[in-house]
Amino acid sequence: MTKTRITVVGLGYVGLSVAVLLAQHHRVVGLELDARKVELLRAGTSPIHDDEISEYLTHRDLDLTFTTSADDAYADAEYVVIATPTNYDPDTNSFDTTSVESVIRAVTDANPDAVMVIKSTIPVGYVTDVRARLGTENVIFSPEFLREGKALADNLRPSRIVVGETSERARRFADLLLEGAEPRTDGTEIPVLLTGPTEAEAIKLFANTYLAMRVAYFNELDSFALARGLDTRQIIDGVGLDPRIGEHYNNPSFGYGGYCLPKDSKQLLANYADVPQTLIRAVVDANDTRKTFIADDICRRLGISTSPTPTGGTSATVGIHRLIMKAGSDNFRESSVQGIMKRLKARGIEVIVYEPEFTESHFFNSEVVTDLKEFTRRSDLVVTNRRSPDLADVEHKVYTRDLFGND
Repeated sequence: MTKTRITVVGLGYVGLSVAVLLAQHHRVVGLELDARKVELLRAGTSPIHDDEISEYLTHRDLDLTFTTSADDAYADAEYVVIATPTNYDPDTNSFDTTSVESVIRAVTDANPDAVMVIKSTIPVGYVTDVRARLGTENVIFSPEFLREGKALADNLRPSRIVVGETSERARRFADLLLEGAEPRTDGTEIPVLLTGPTEAEAIKLFANTYLAMRVAYFNELDSFALARGLDTRQIIDGVGLDPRIGEHYNNPSFGYGGYCLPKDSKQLLANYADVPQTLIRAVVDANDTRKTFIADDICRRLGISTSPTPTGGTSATVGIHRLIMKAGSDNFRESSVQGIMKRLKARGIEVIVYEPEFTESHFFNSEVVTDLKEFTRRSDLVVTNRRSPDLADVEHKVYTRDLFGND
């Protein structure tokens, strides 16, 4: 079988998992500007925390090479998968697509016949716009639906494959993804949707905003129960028994965070600029409201006033156990506990952090304590978004809203 030549640009969660998936059957070049990442990957070590990626890099036969040179990566590629960062810019109310456009320009110059498939999250309407501005029709979008720490697992066992073009080249790319995926154990086929480019962009943002809405809903249910002295778990159990609602994705937290939900919900809200809405705005606002409620509840537990106290302080020390969003992840970005930290510090409360994945001595001016015993000893209250066996011996001073022990 002739192998398709594919270049994947950007080797974070999305790019590396896609590269590994495709390299099972095809010739893949991973382009990453971070030389340290490339050095690790060439040694068979994953630079991100994902157990299946590590296992595949070490033990599977992959046709996968890594480079920092675009000259080596673009020349012979039939498909170029773009998975560079598109962080949300609050000043422009939009994703920063600078890195994506830089790749599109470079590929168009080096290999104008290559089909560029954007995997980075982009605003609704971006593909149509960028095709016109950069003068190329060889740009399509295929959204990813991945969880942190389980990116390869979600590529191997996808809920669906979406490619934003109804064409032969789009079908071929979908088939490449299907070829790398595992057959479903129940014998059903993996759904494949070929859509318009703008519809594919909307699928991504609406899917993640729905998940954000579900997180916000159960968090507000929990806030109500806490405020009224009710048993949150009993209420969630009763609500979830309705099959239309279900008993999944219902575990209270400090708020939604991570790579996708905060920025995607804000981007979708920005895309509603000319369309009447109230729900999307409410989802975004609910996340801030939840963090303030949690910070206030922590203060009440410590016997501290909930009024902000920019000057002065208290004798209490709050320990933040892990900055990461969830178990099996190494991502701190937009983690909800950071919002809790900021609100506690605004009230004059000393905050220390235990995060073994963080190498600096301070995180936003809070001391990072690397010894768990010292951390728990110094903390009057240990705040953790998700329960951990590490805290079993100090359960009496743990504050969490994790009721089900899952994400």
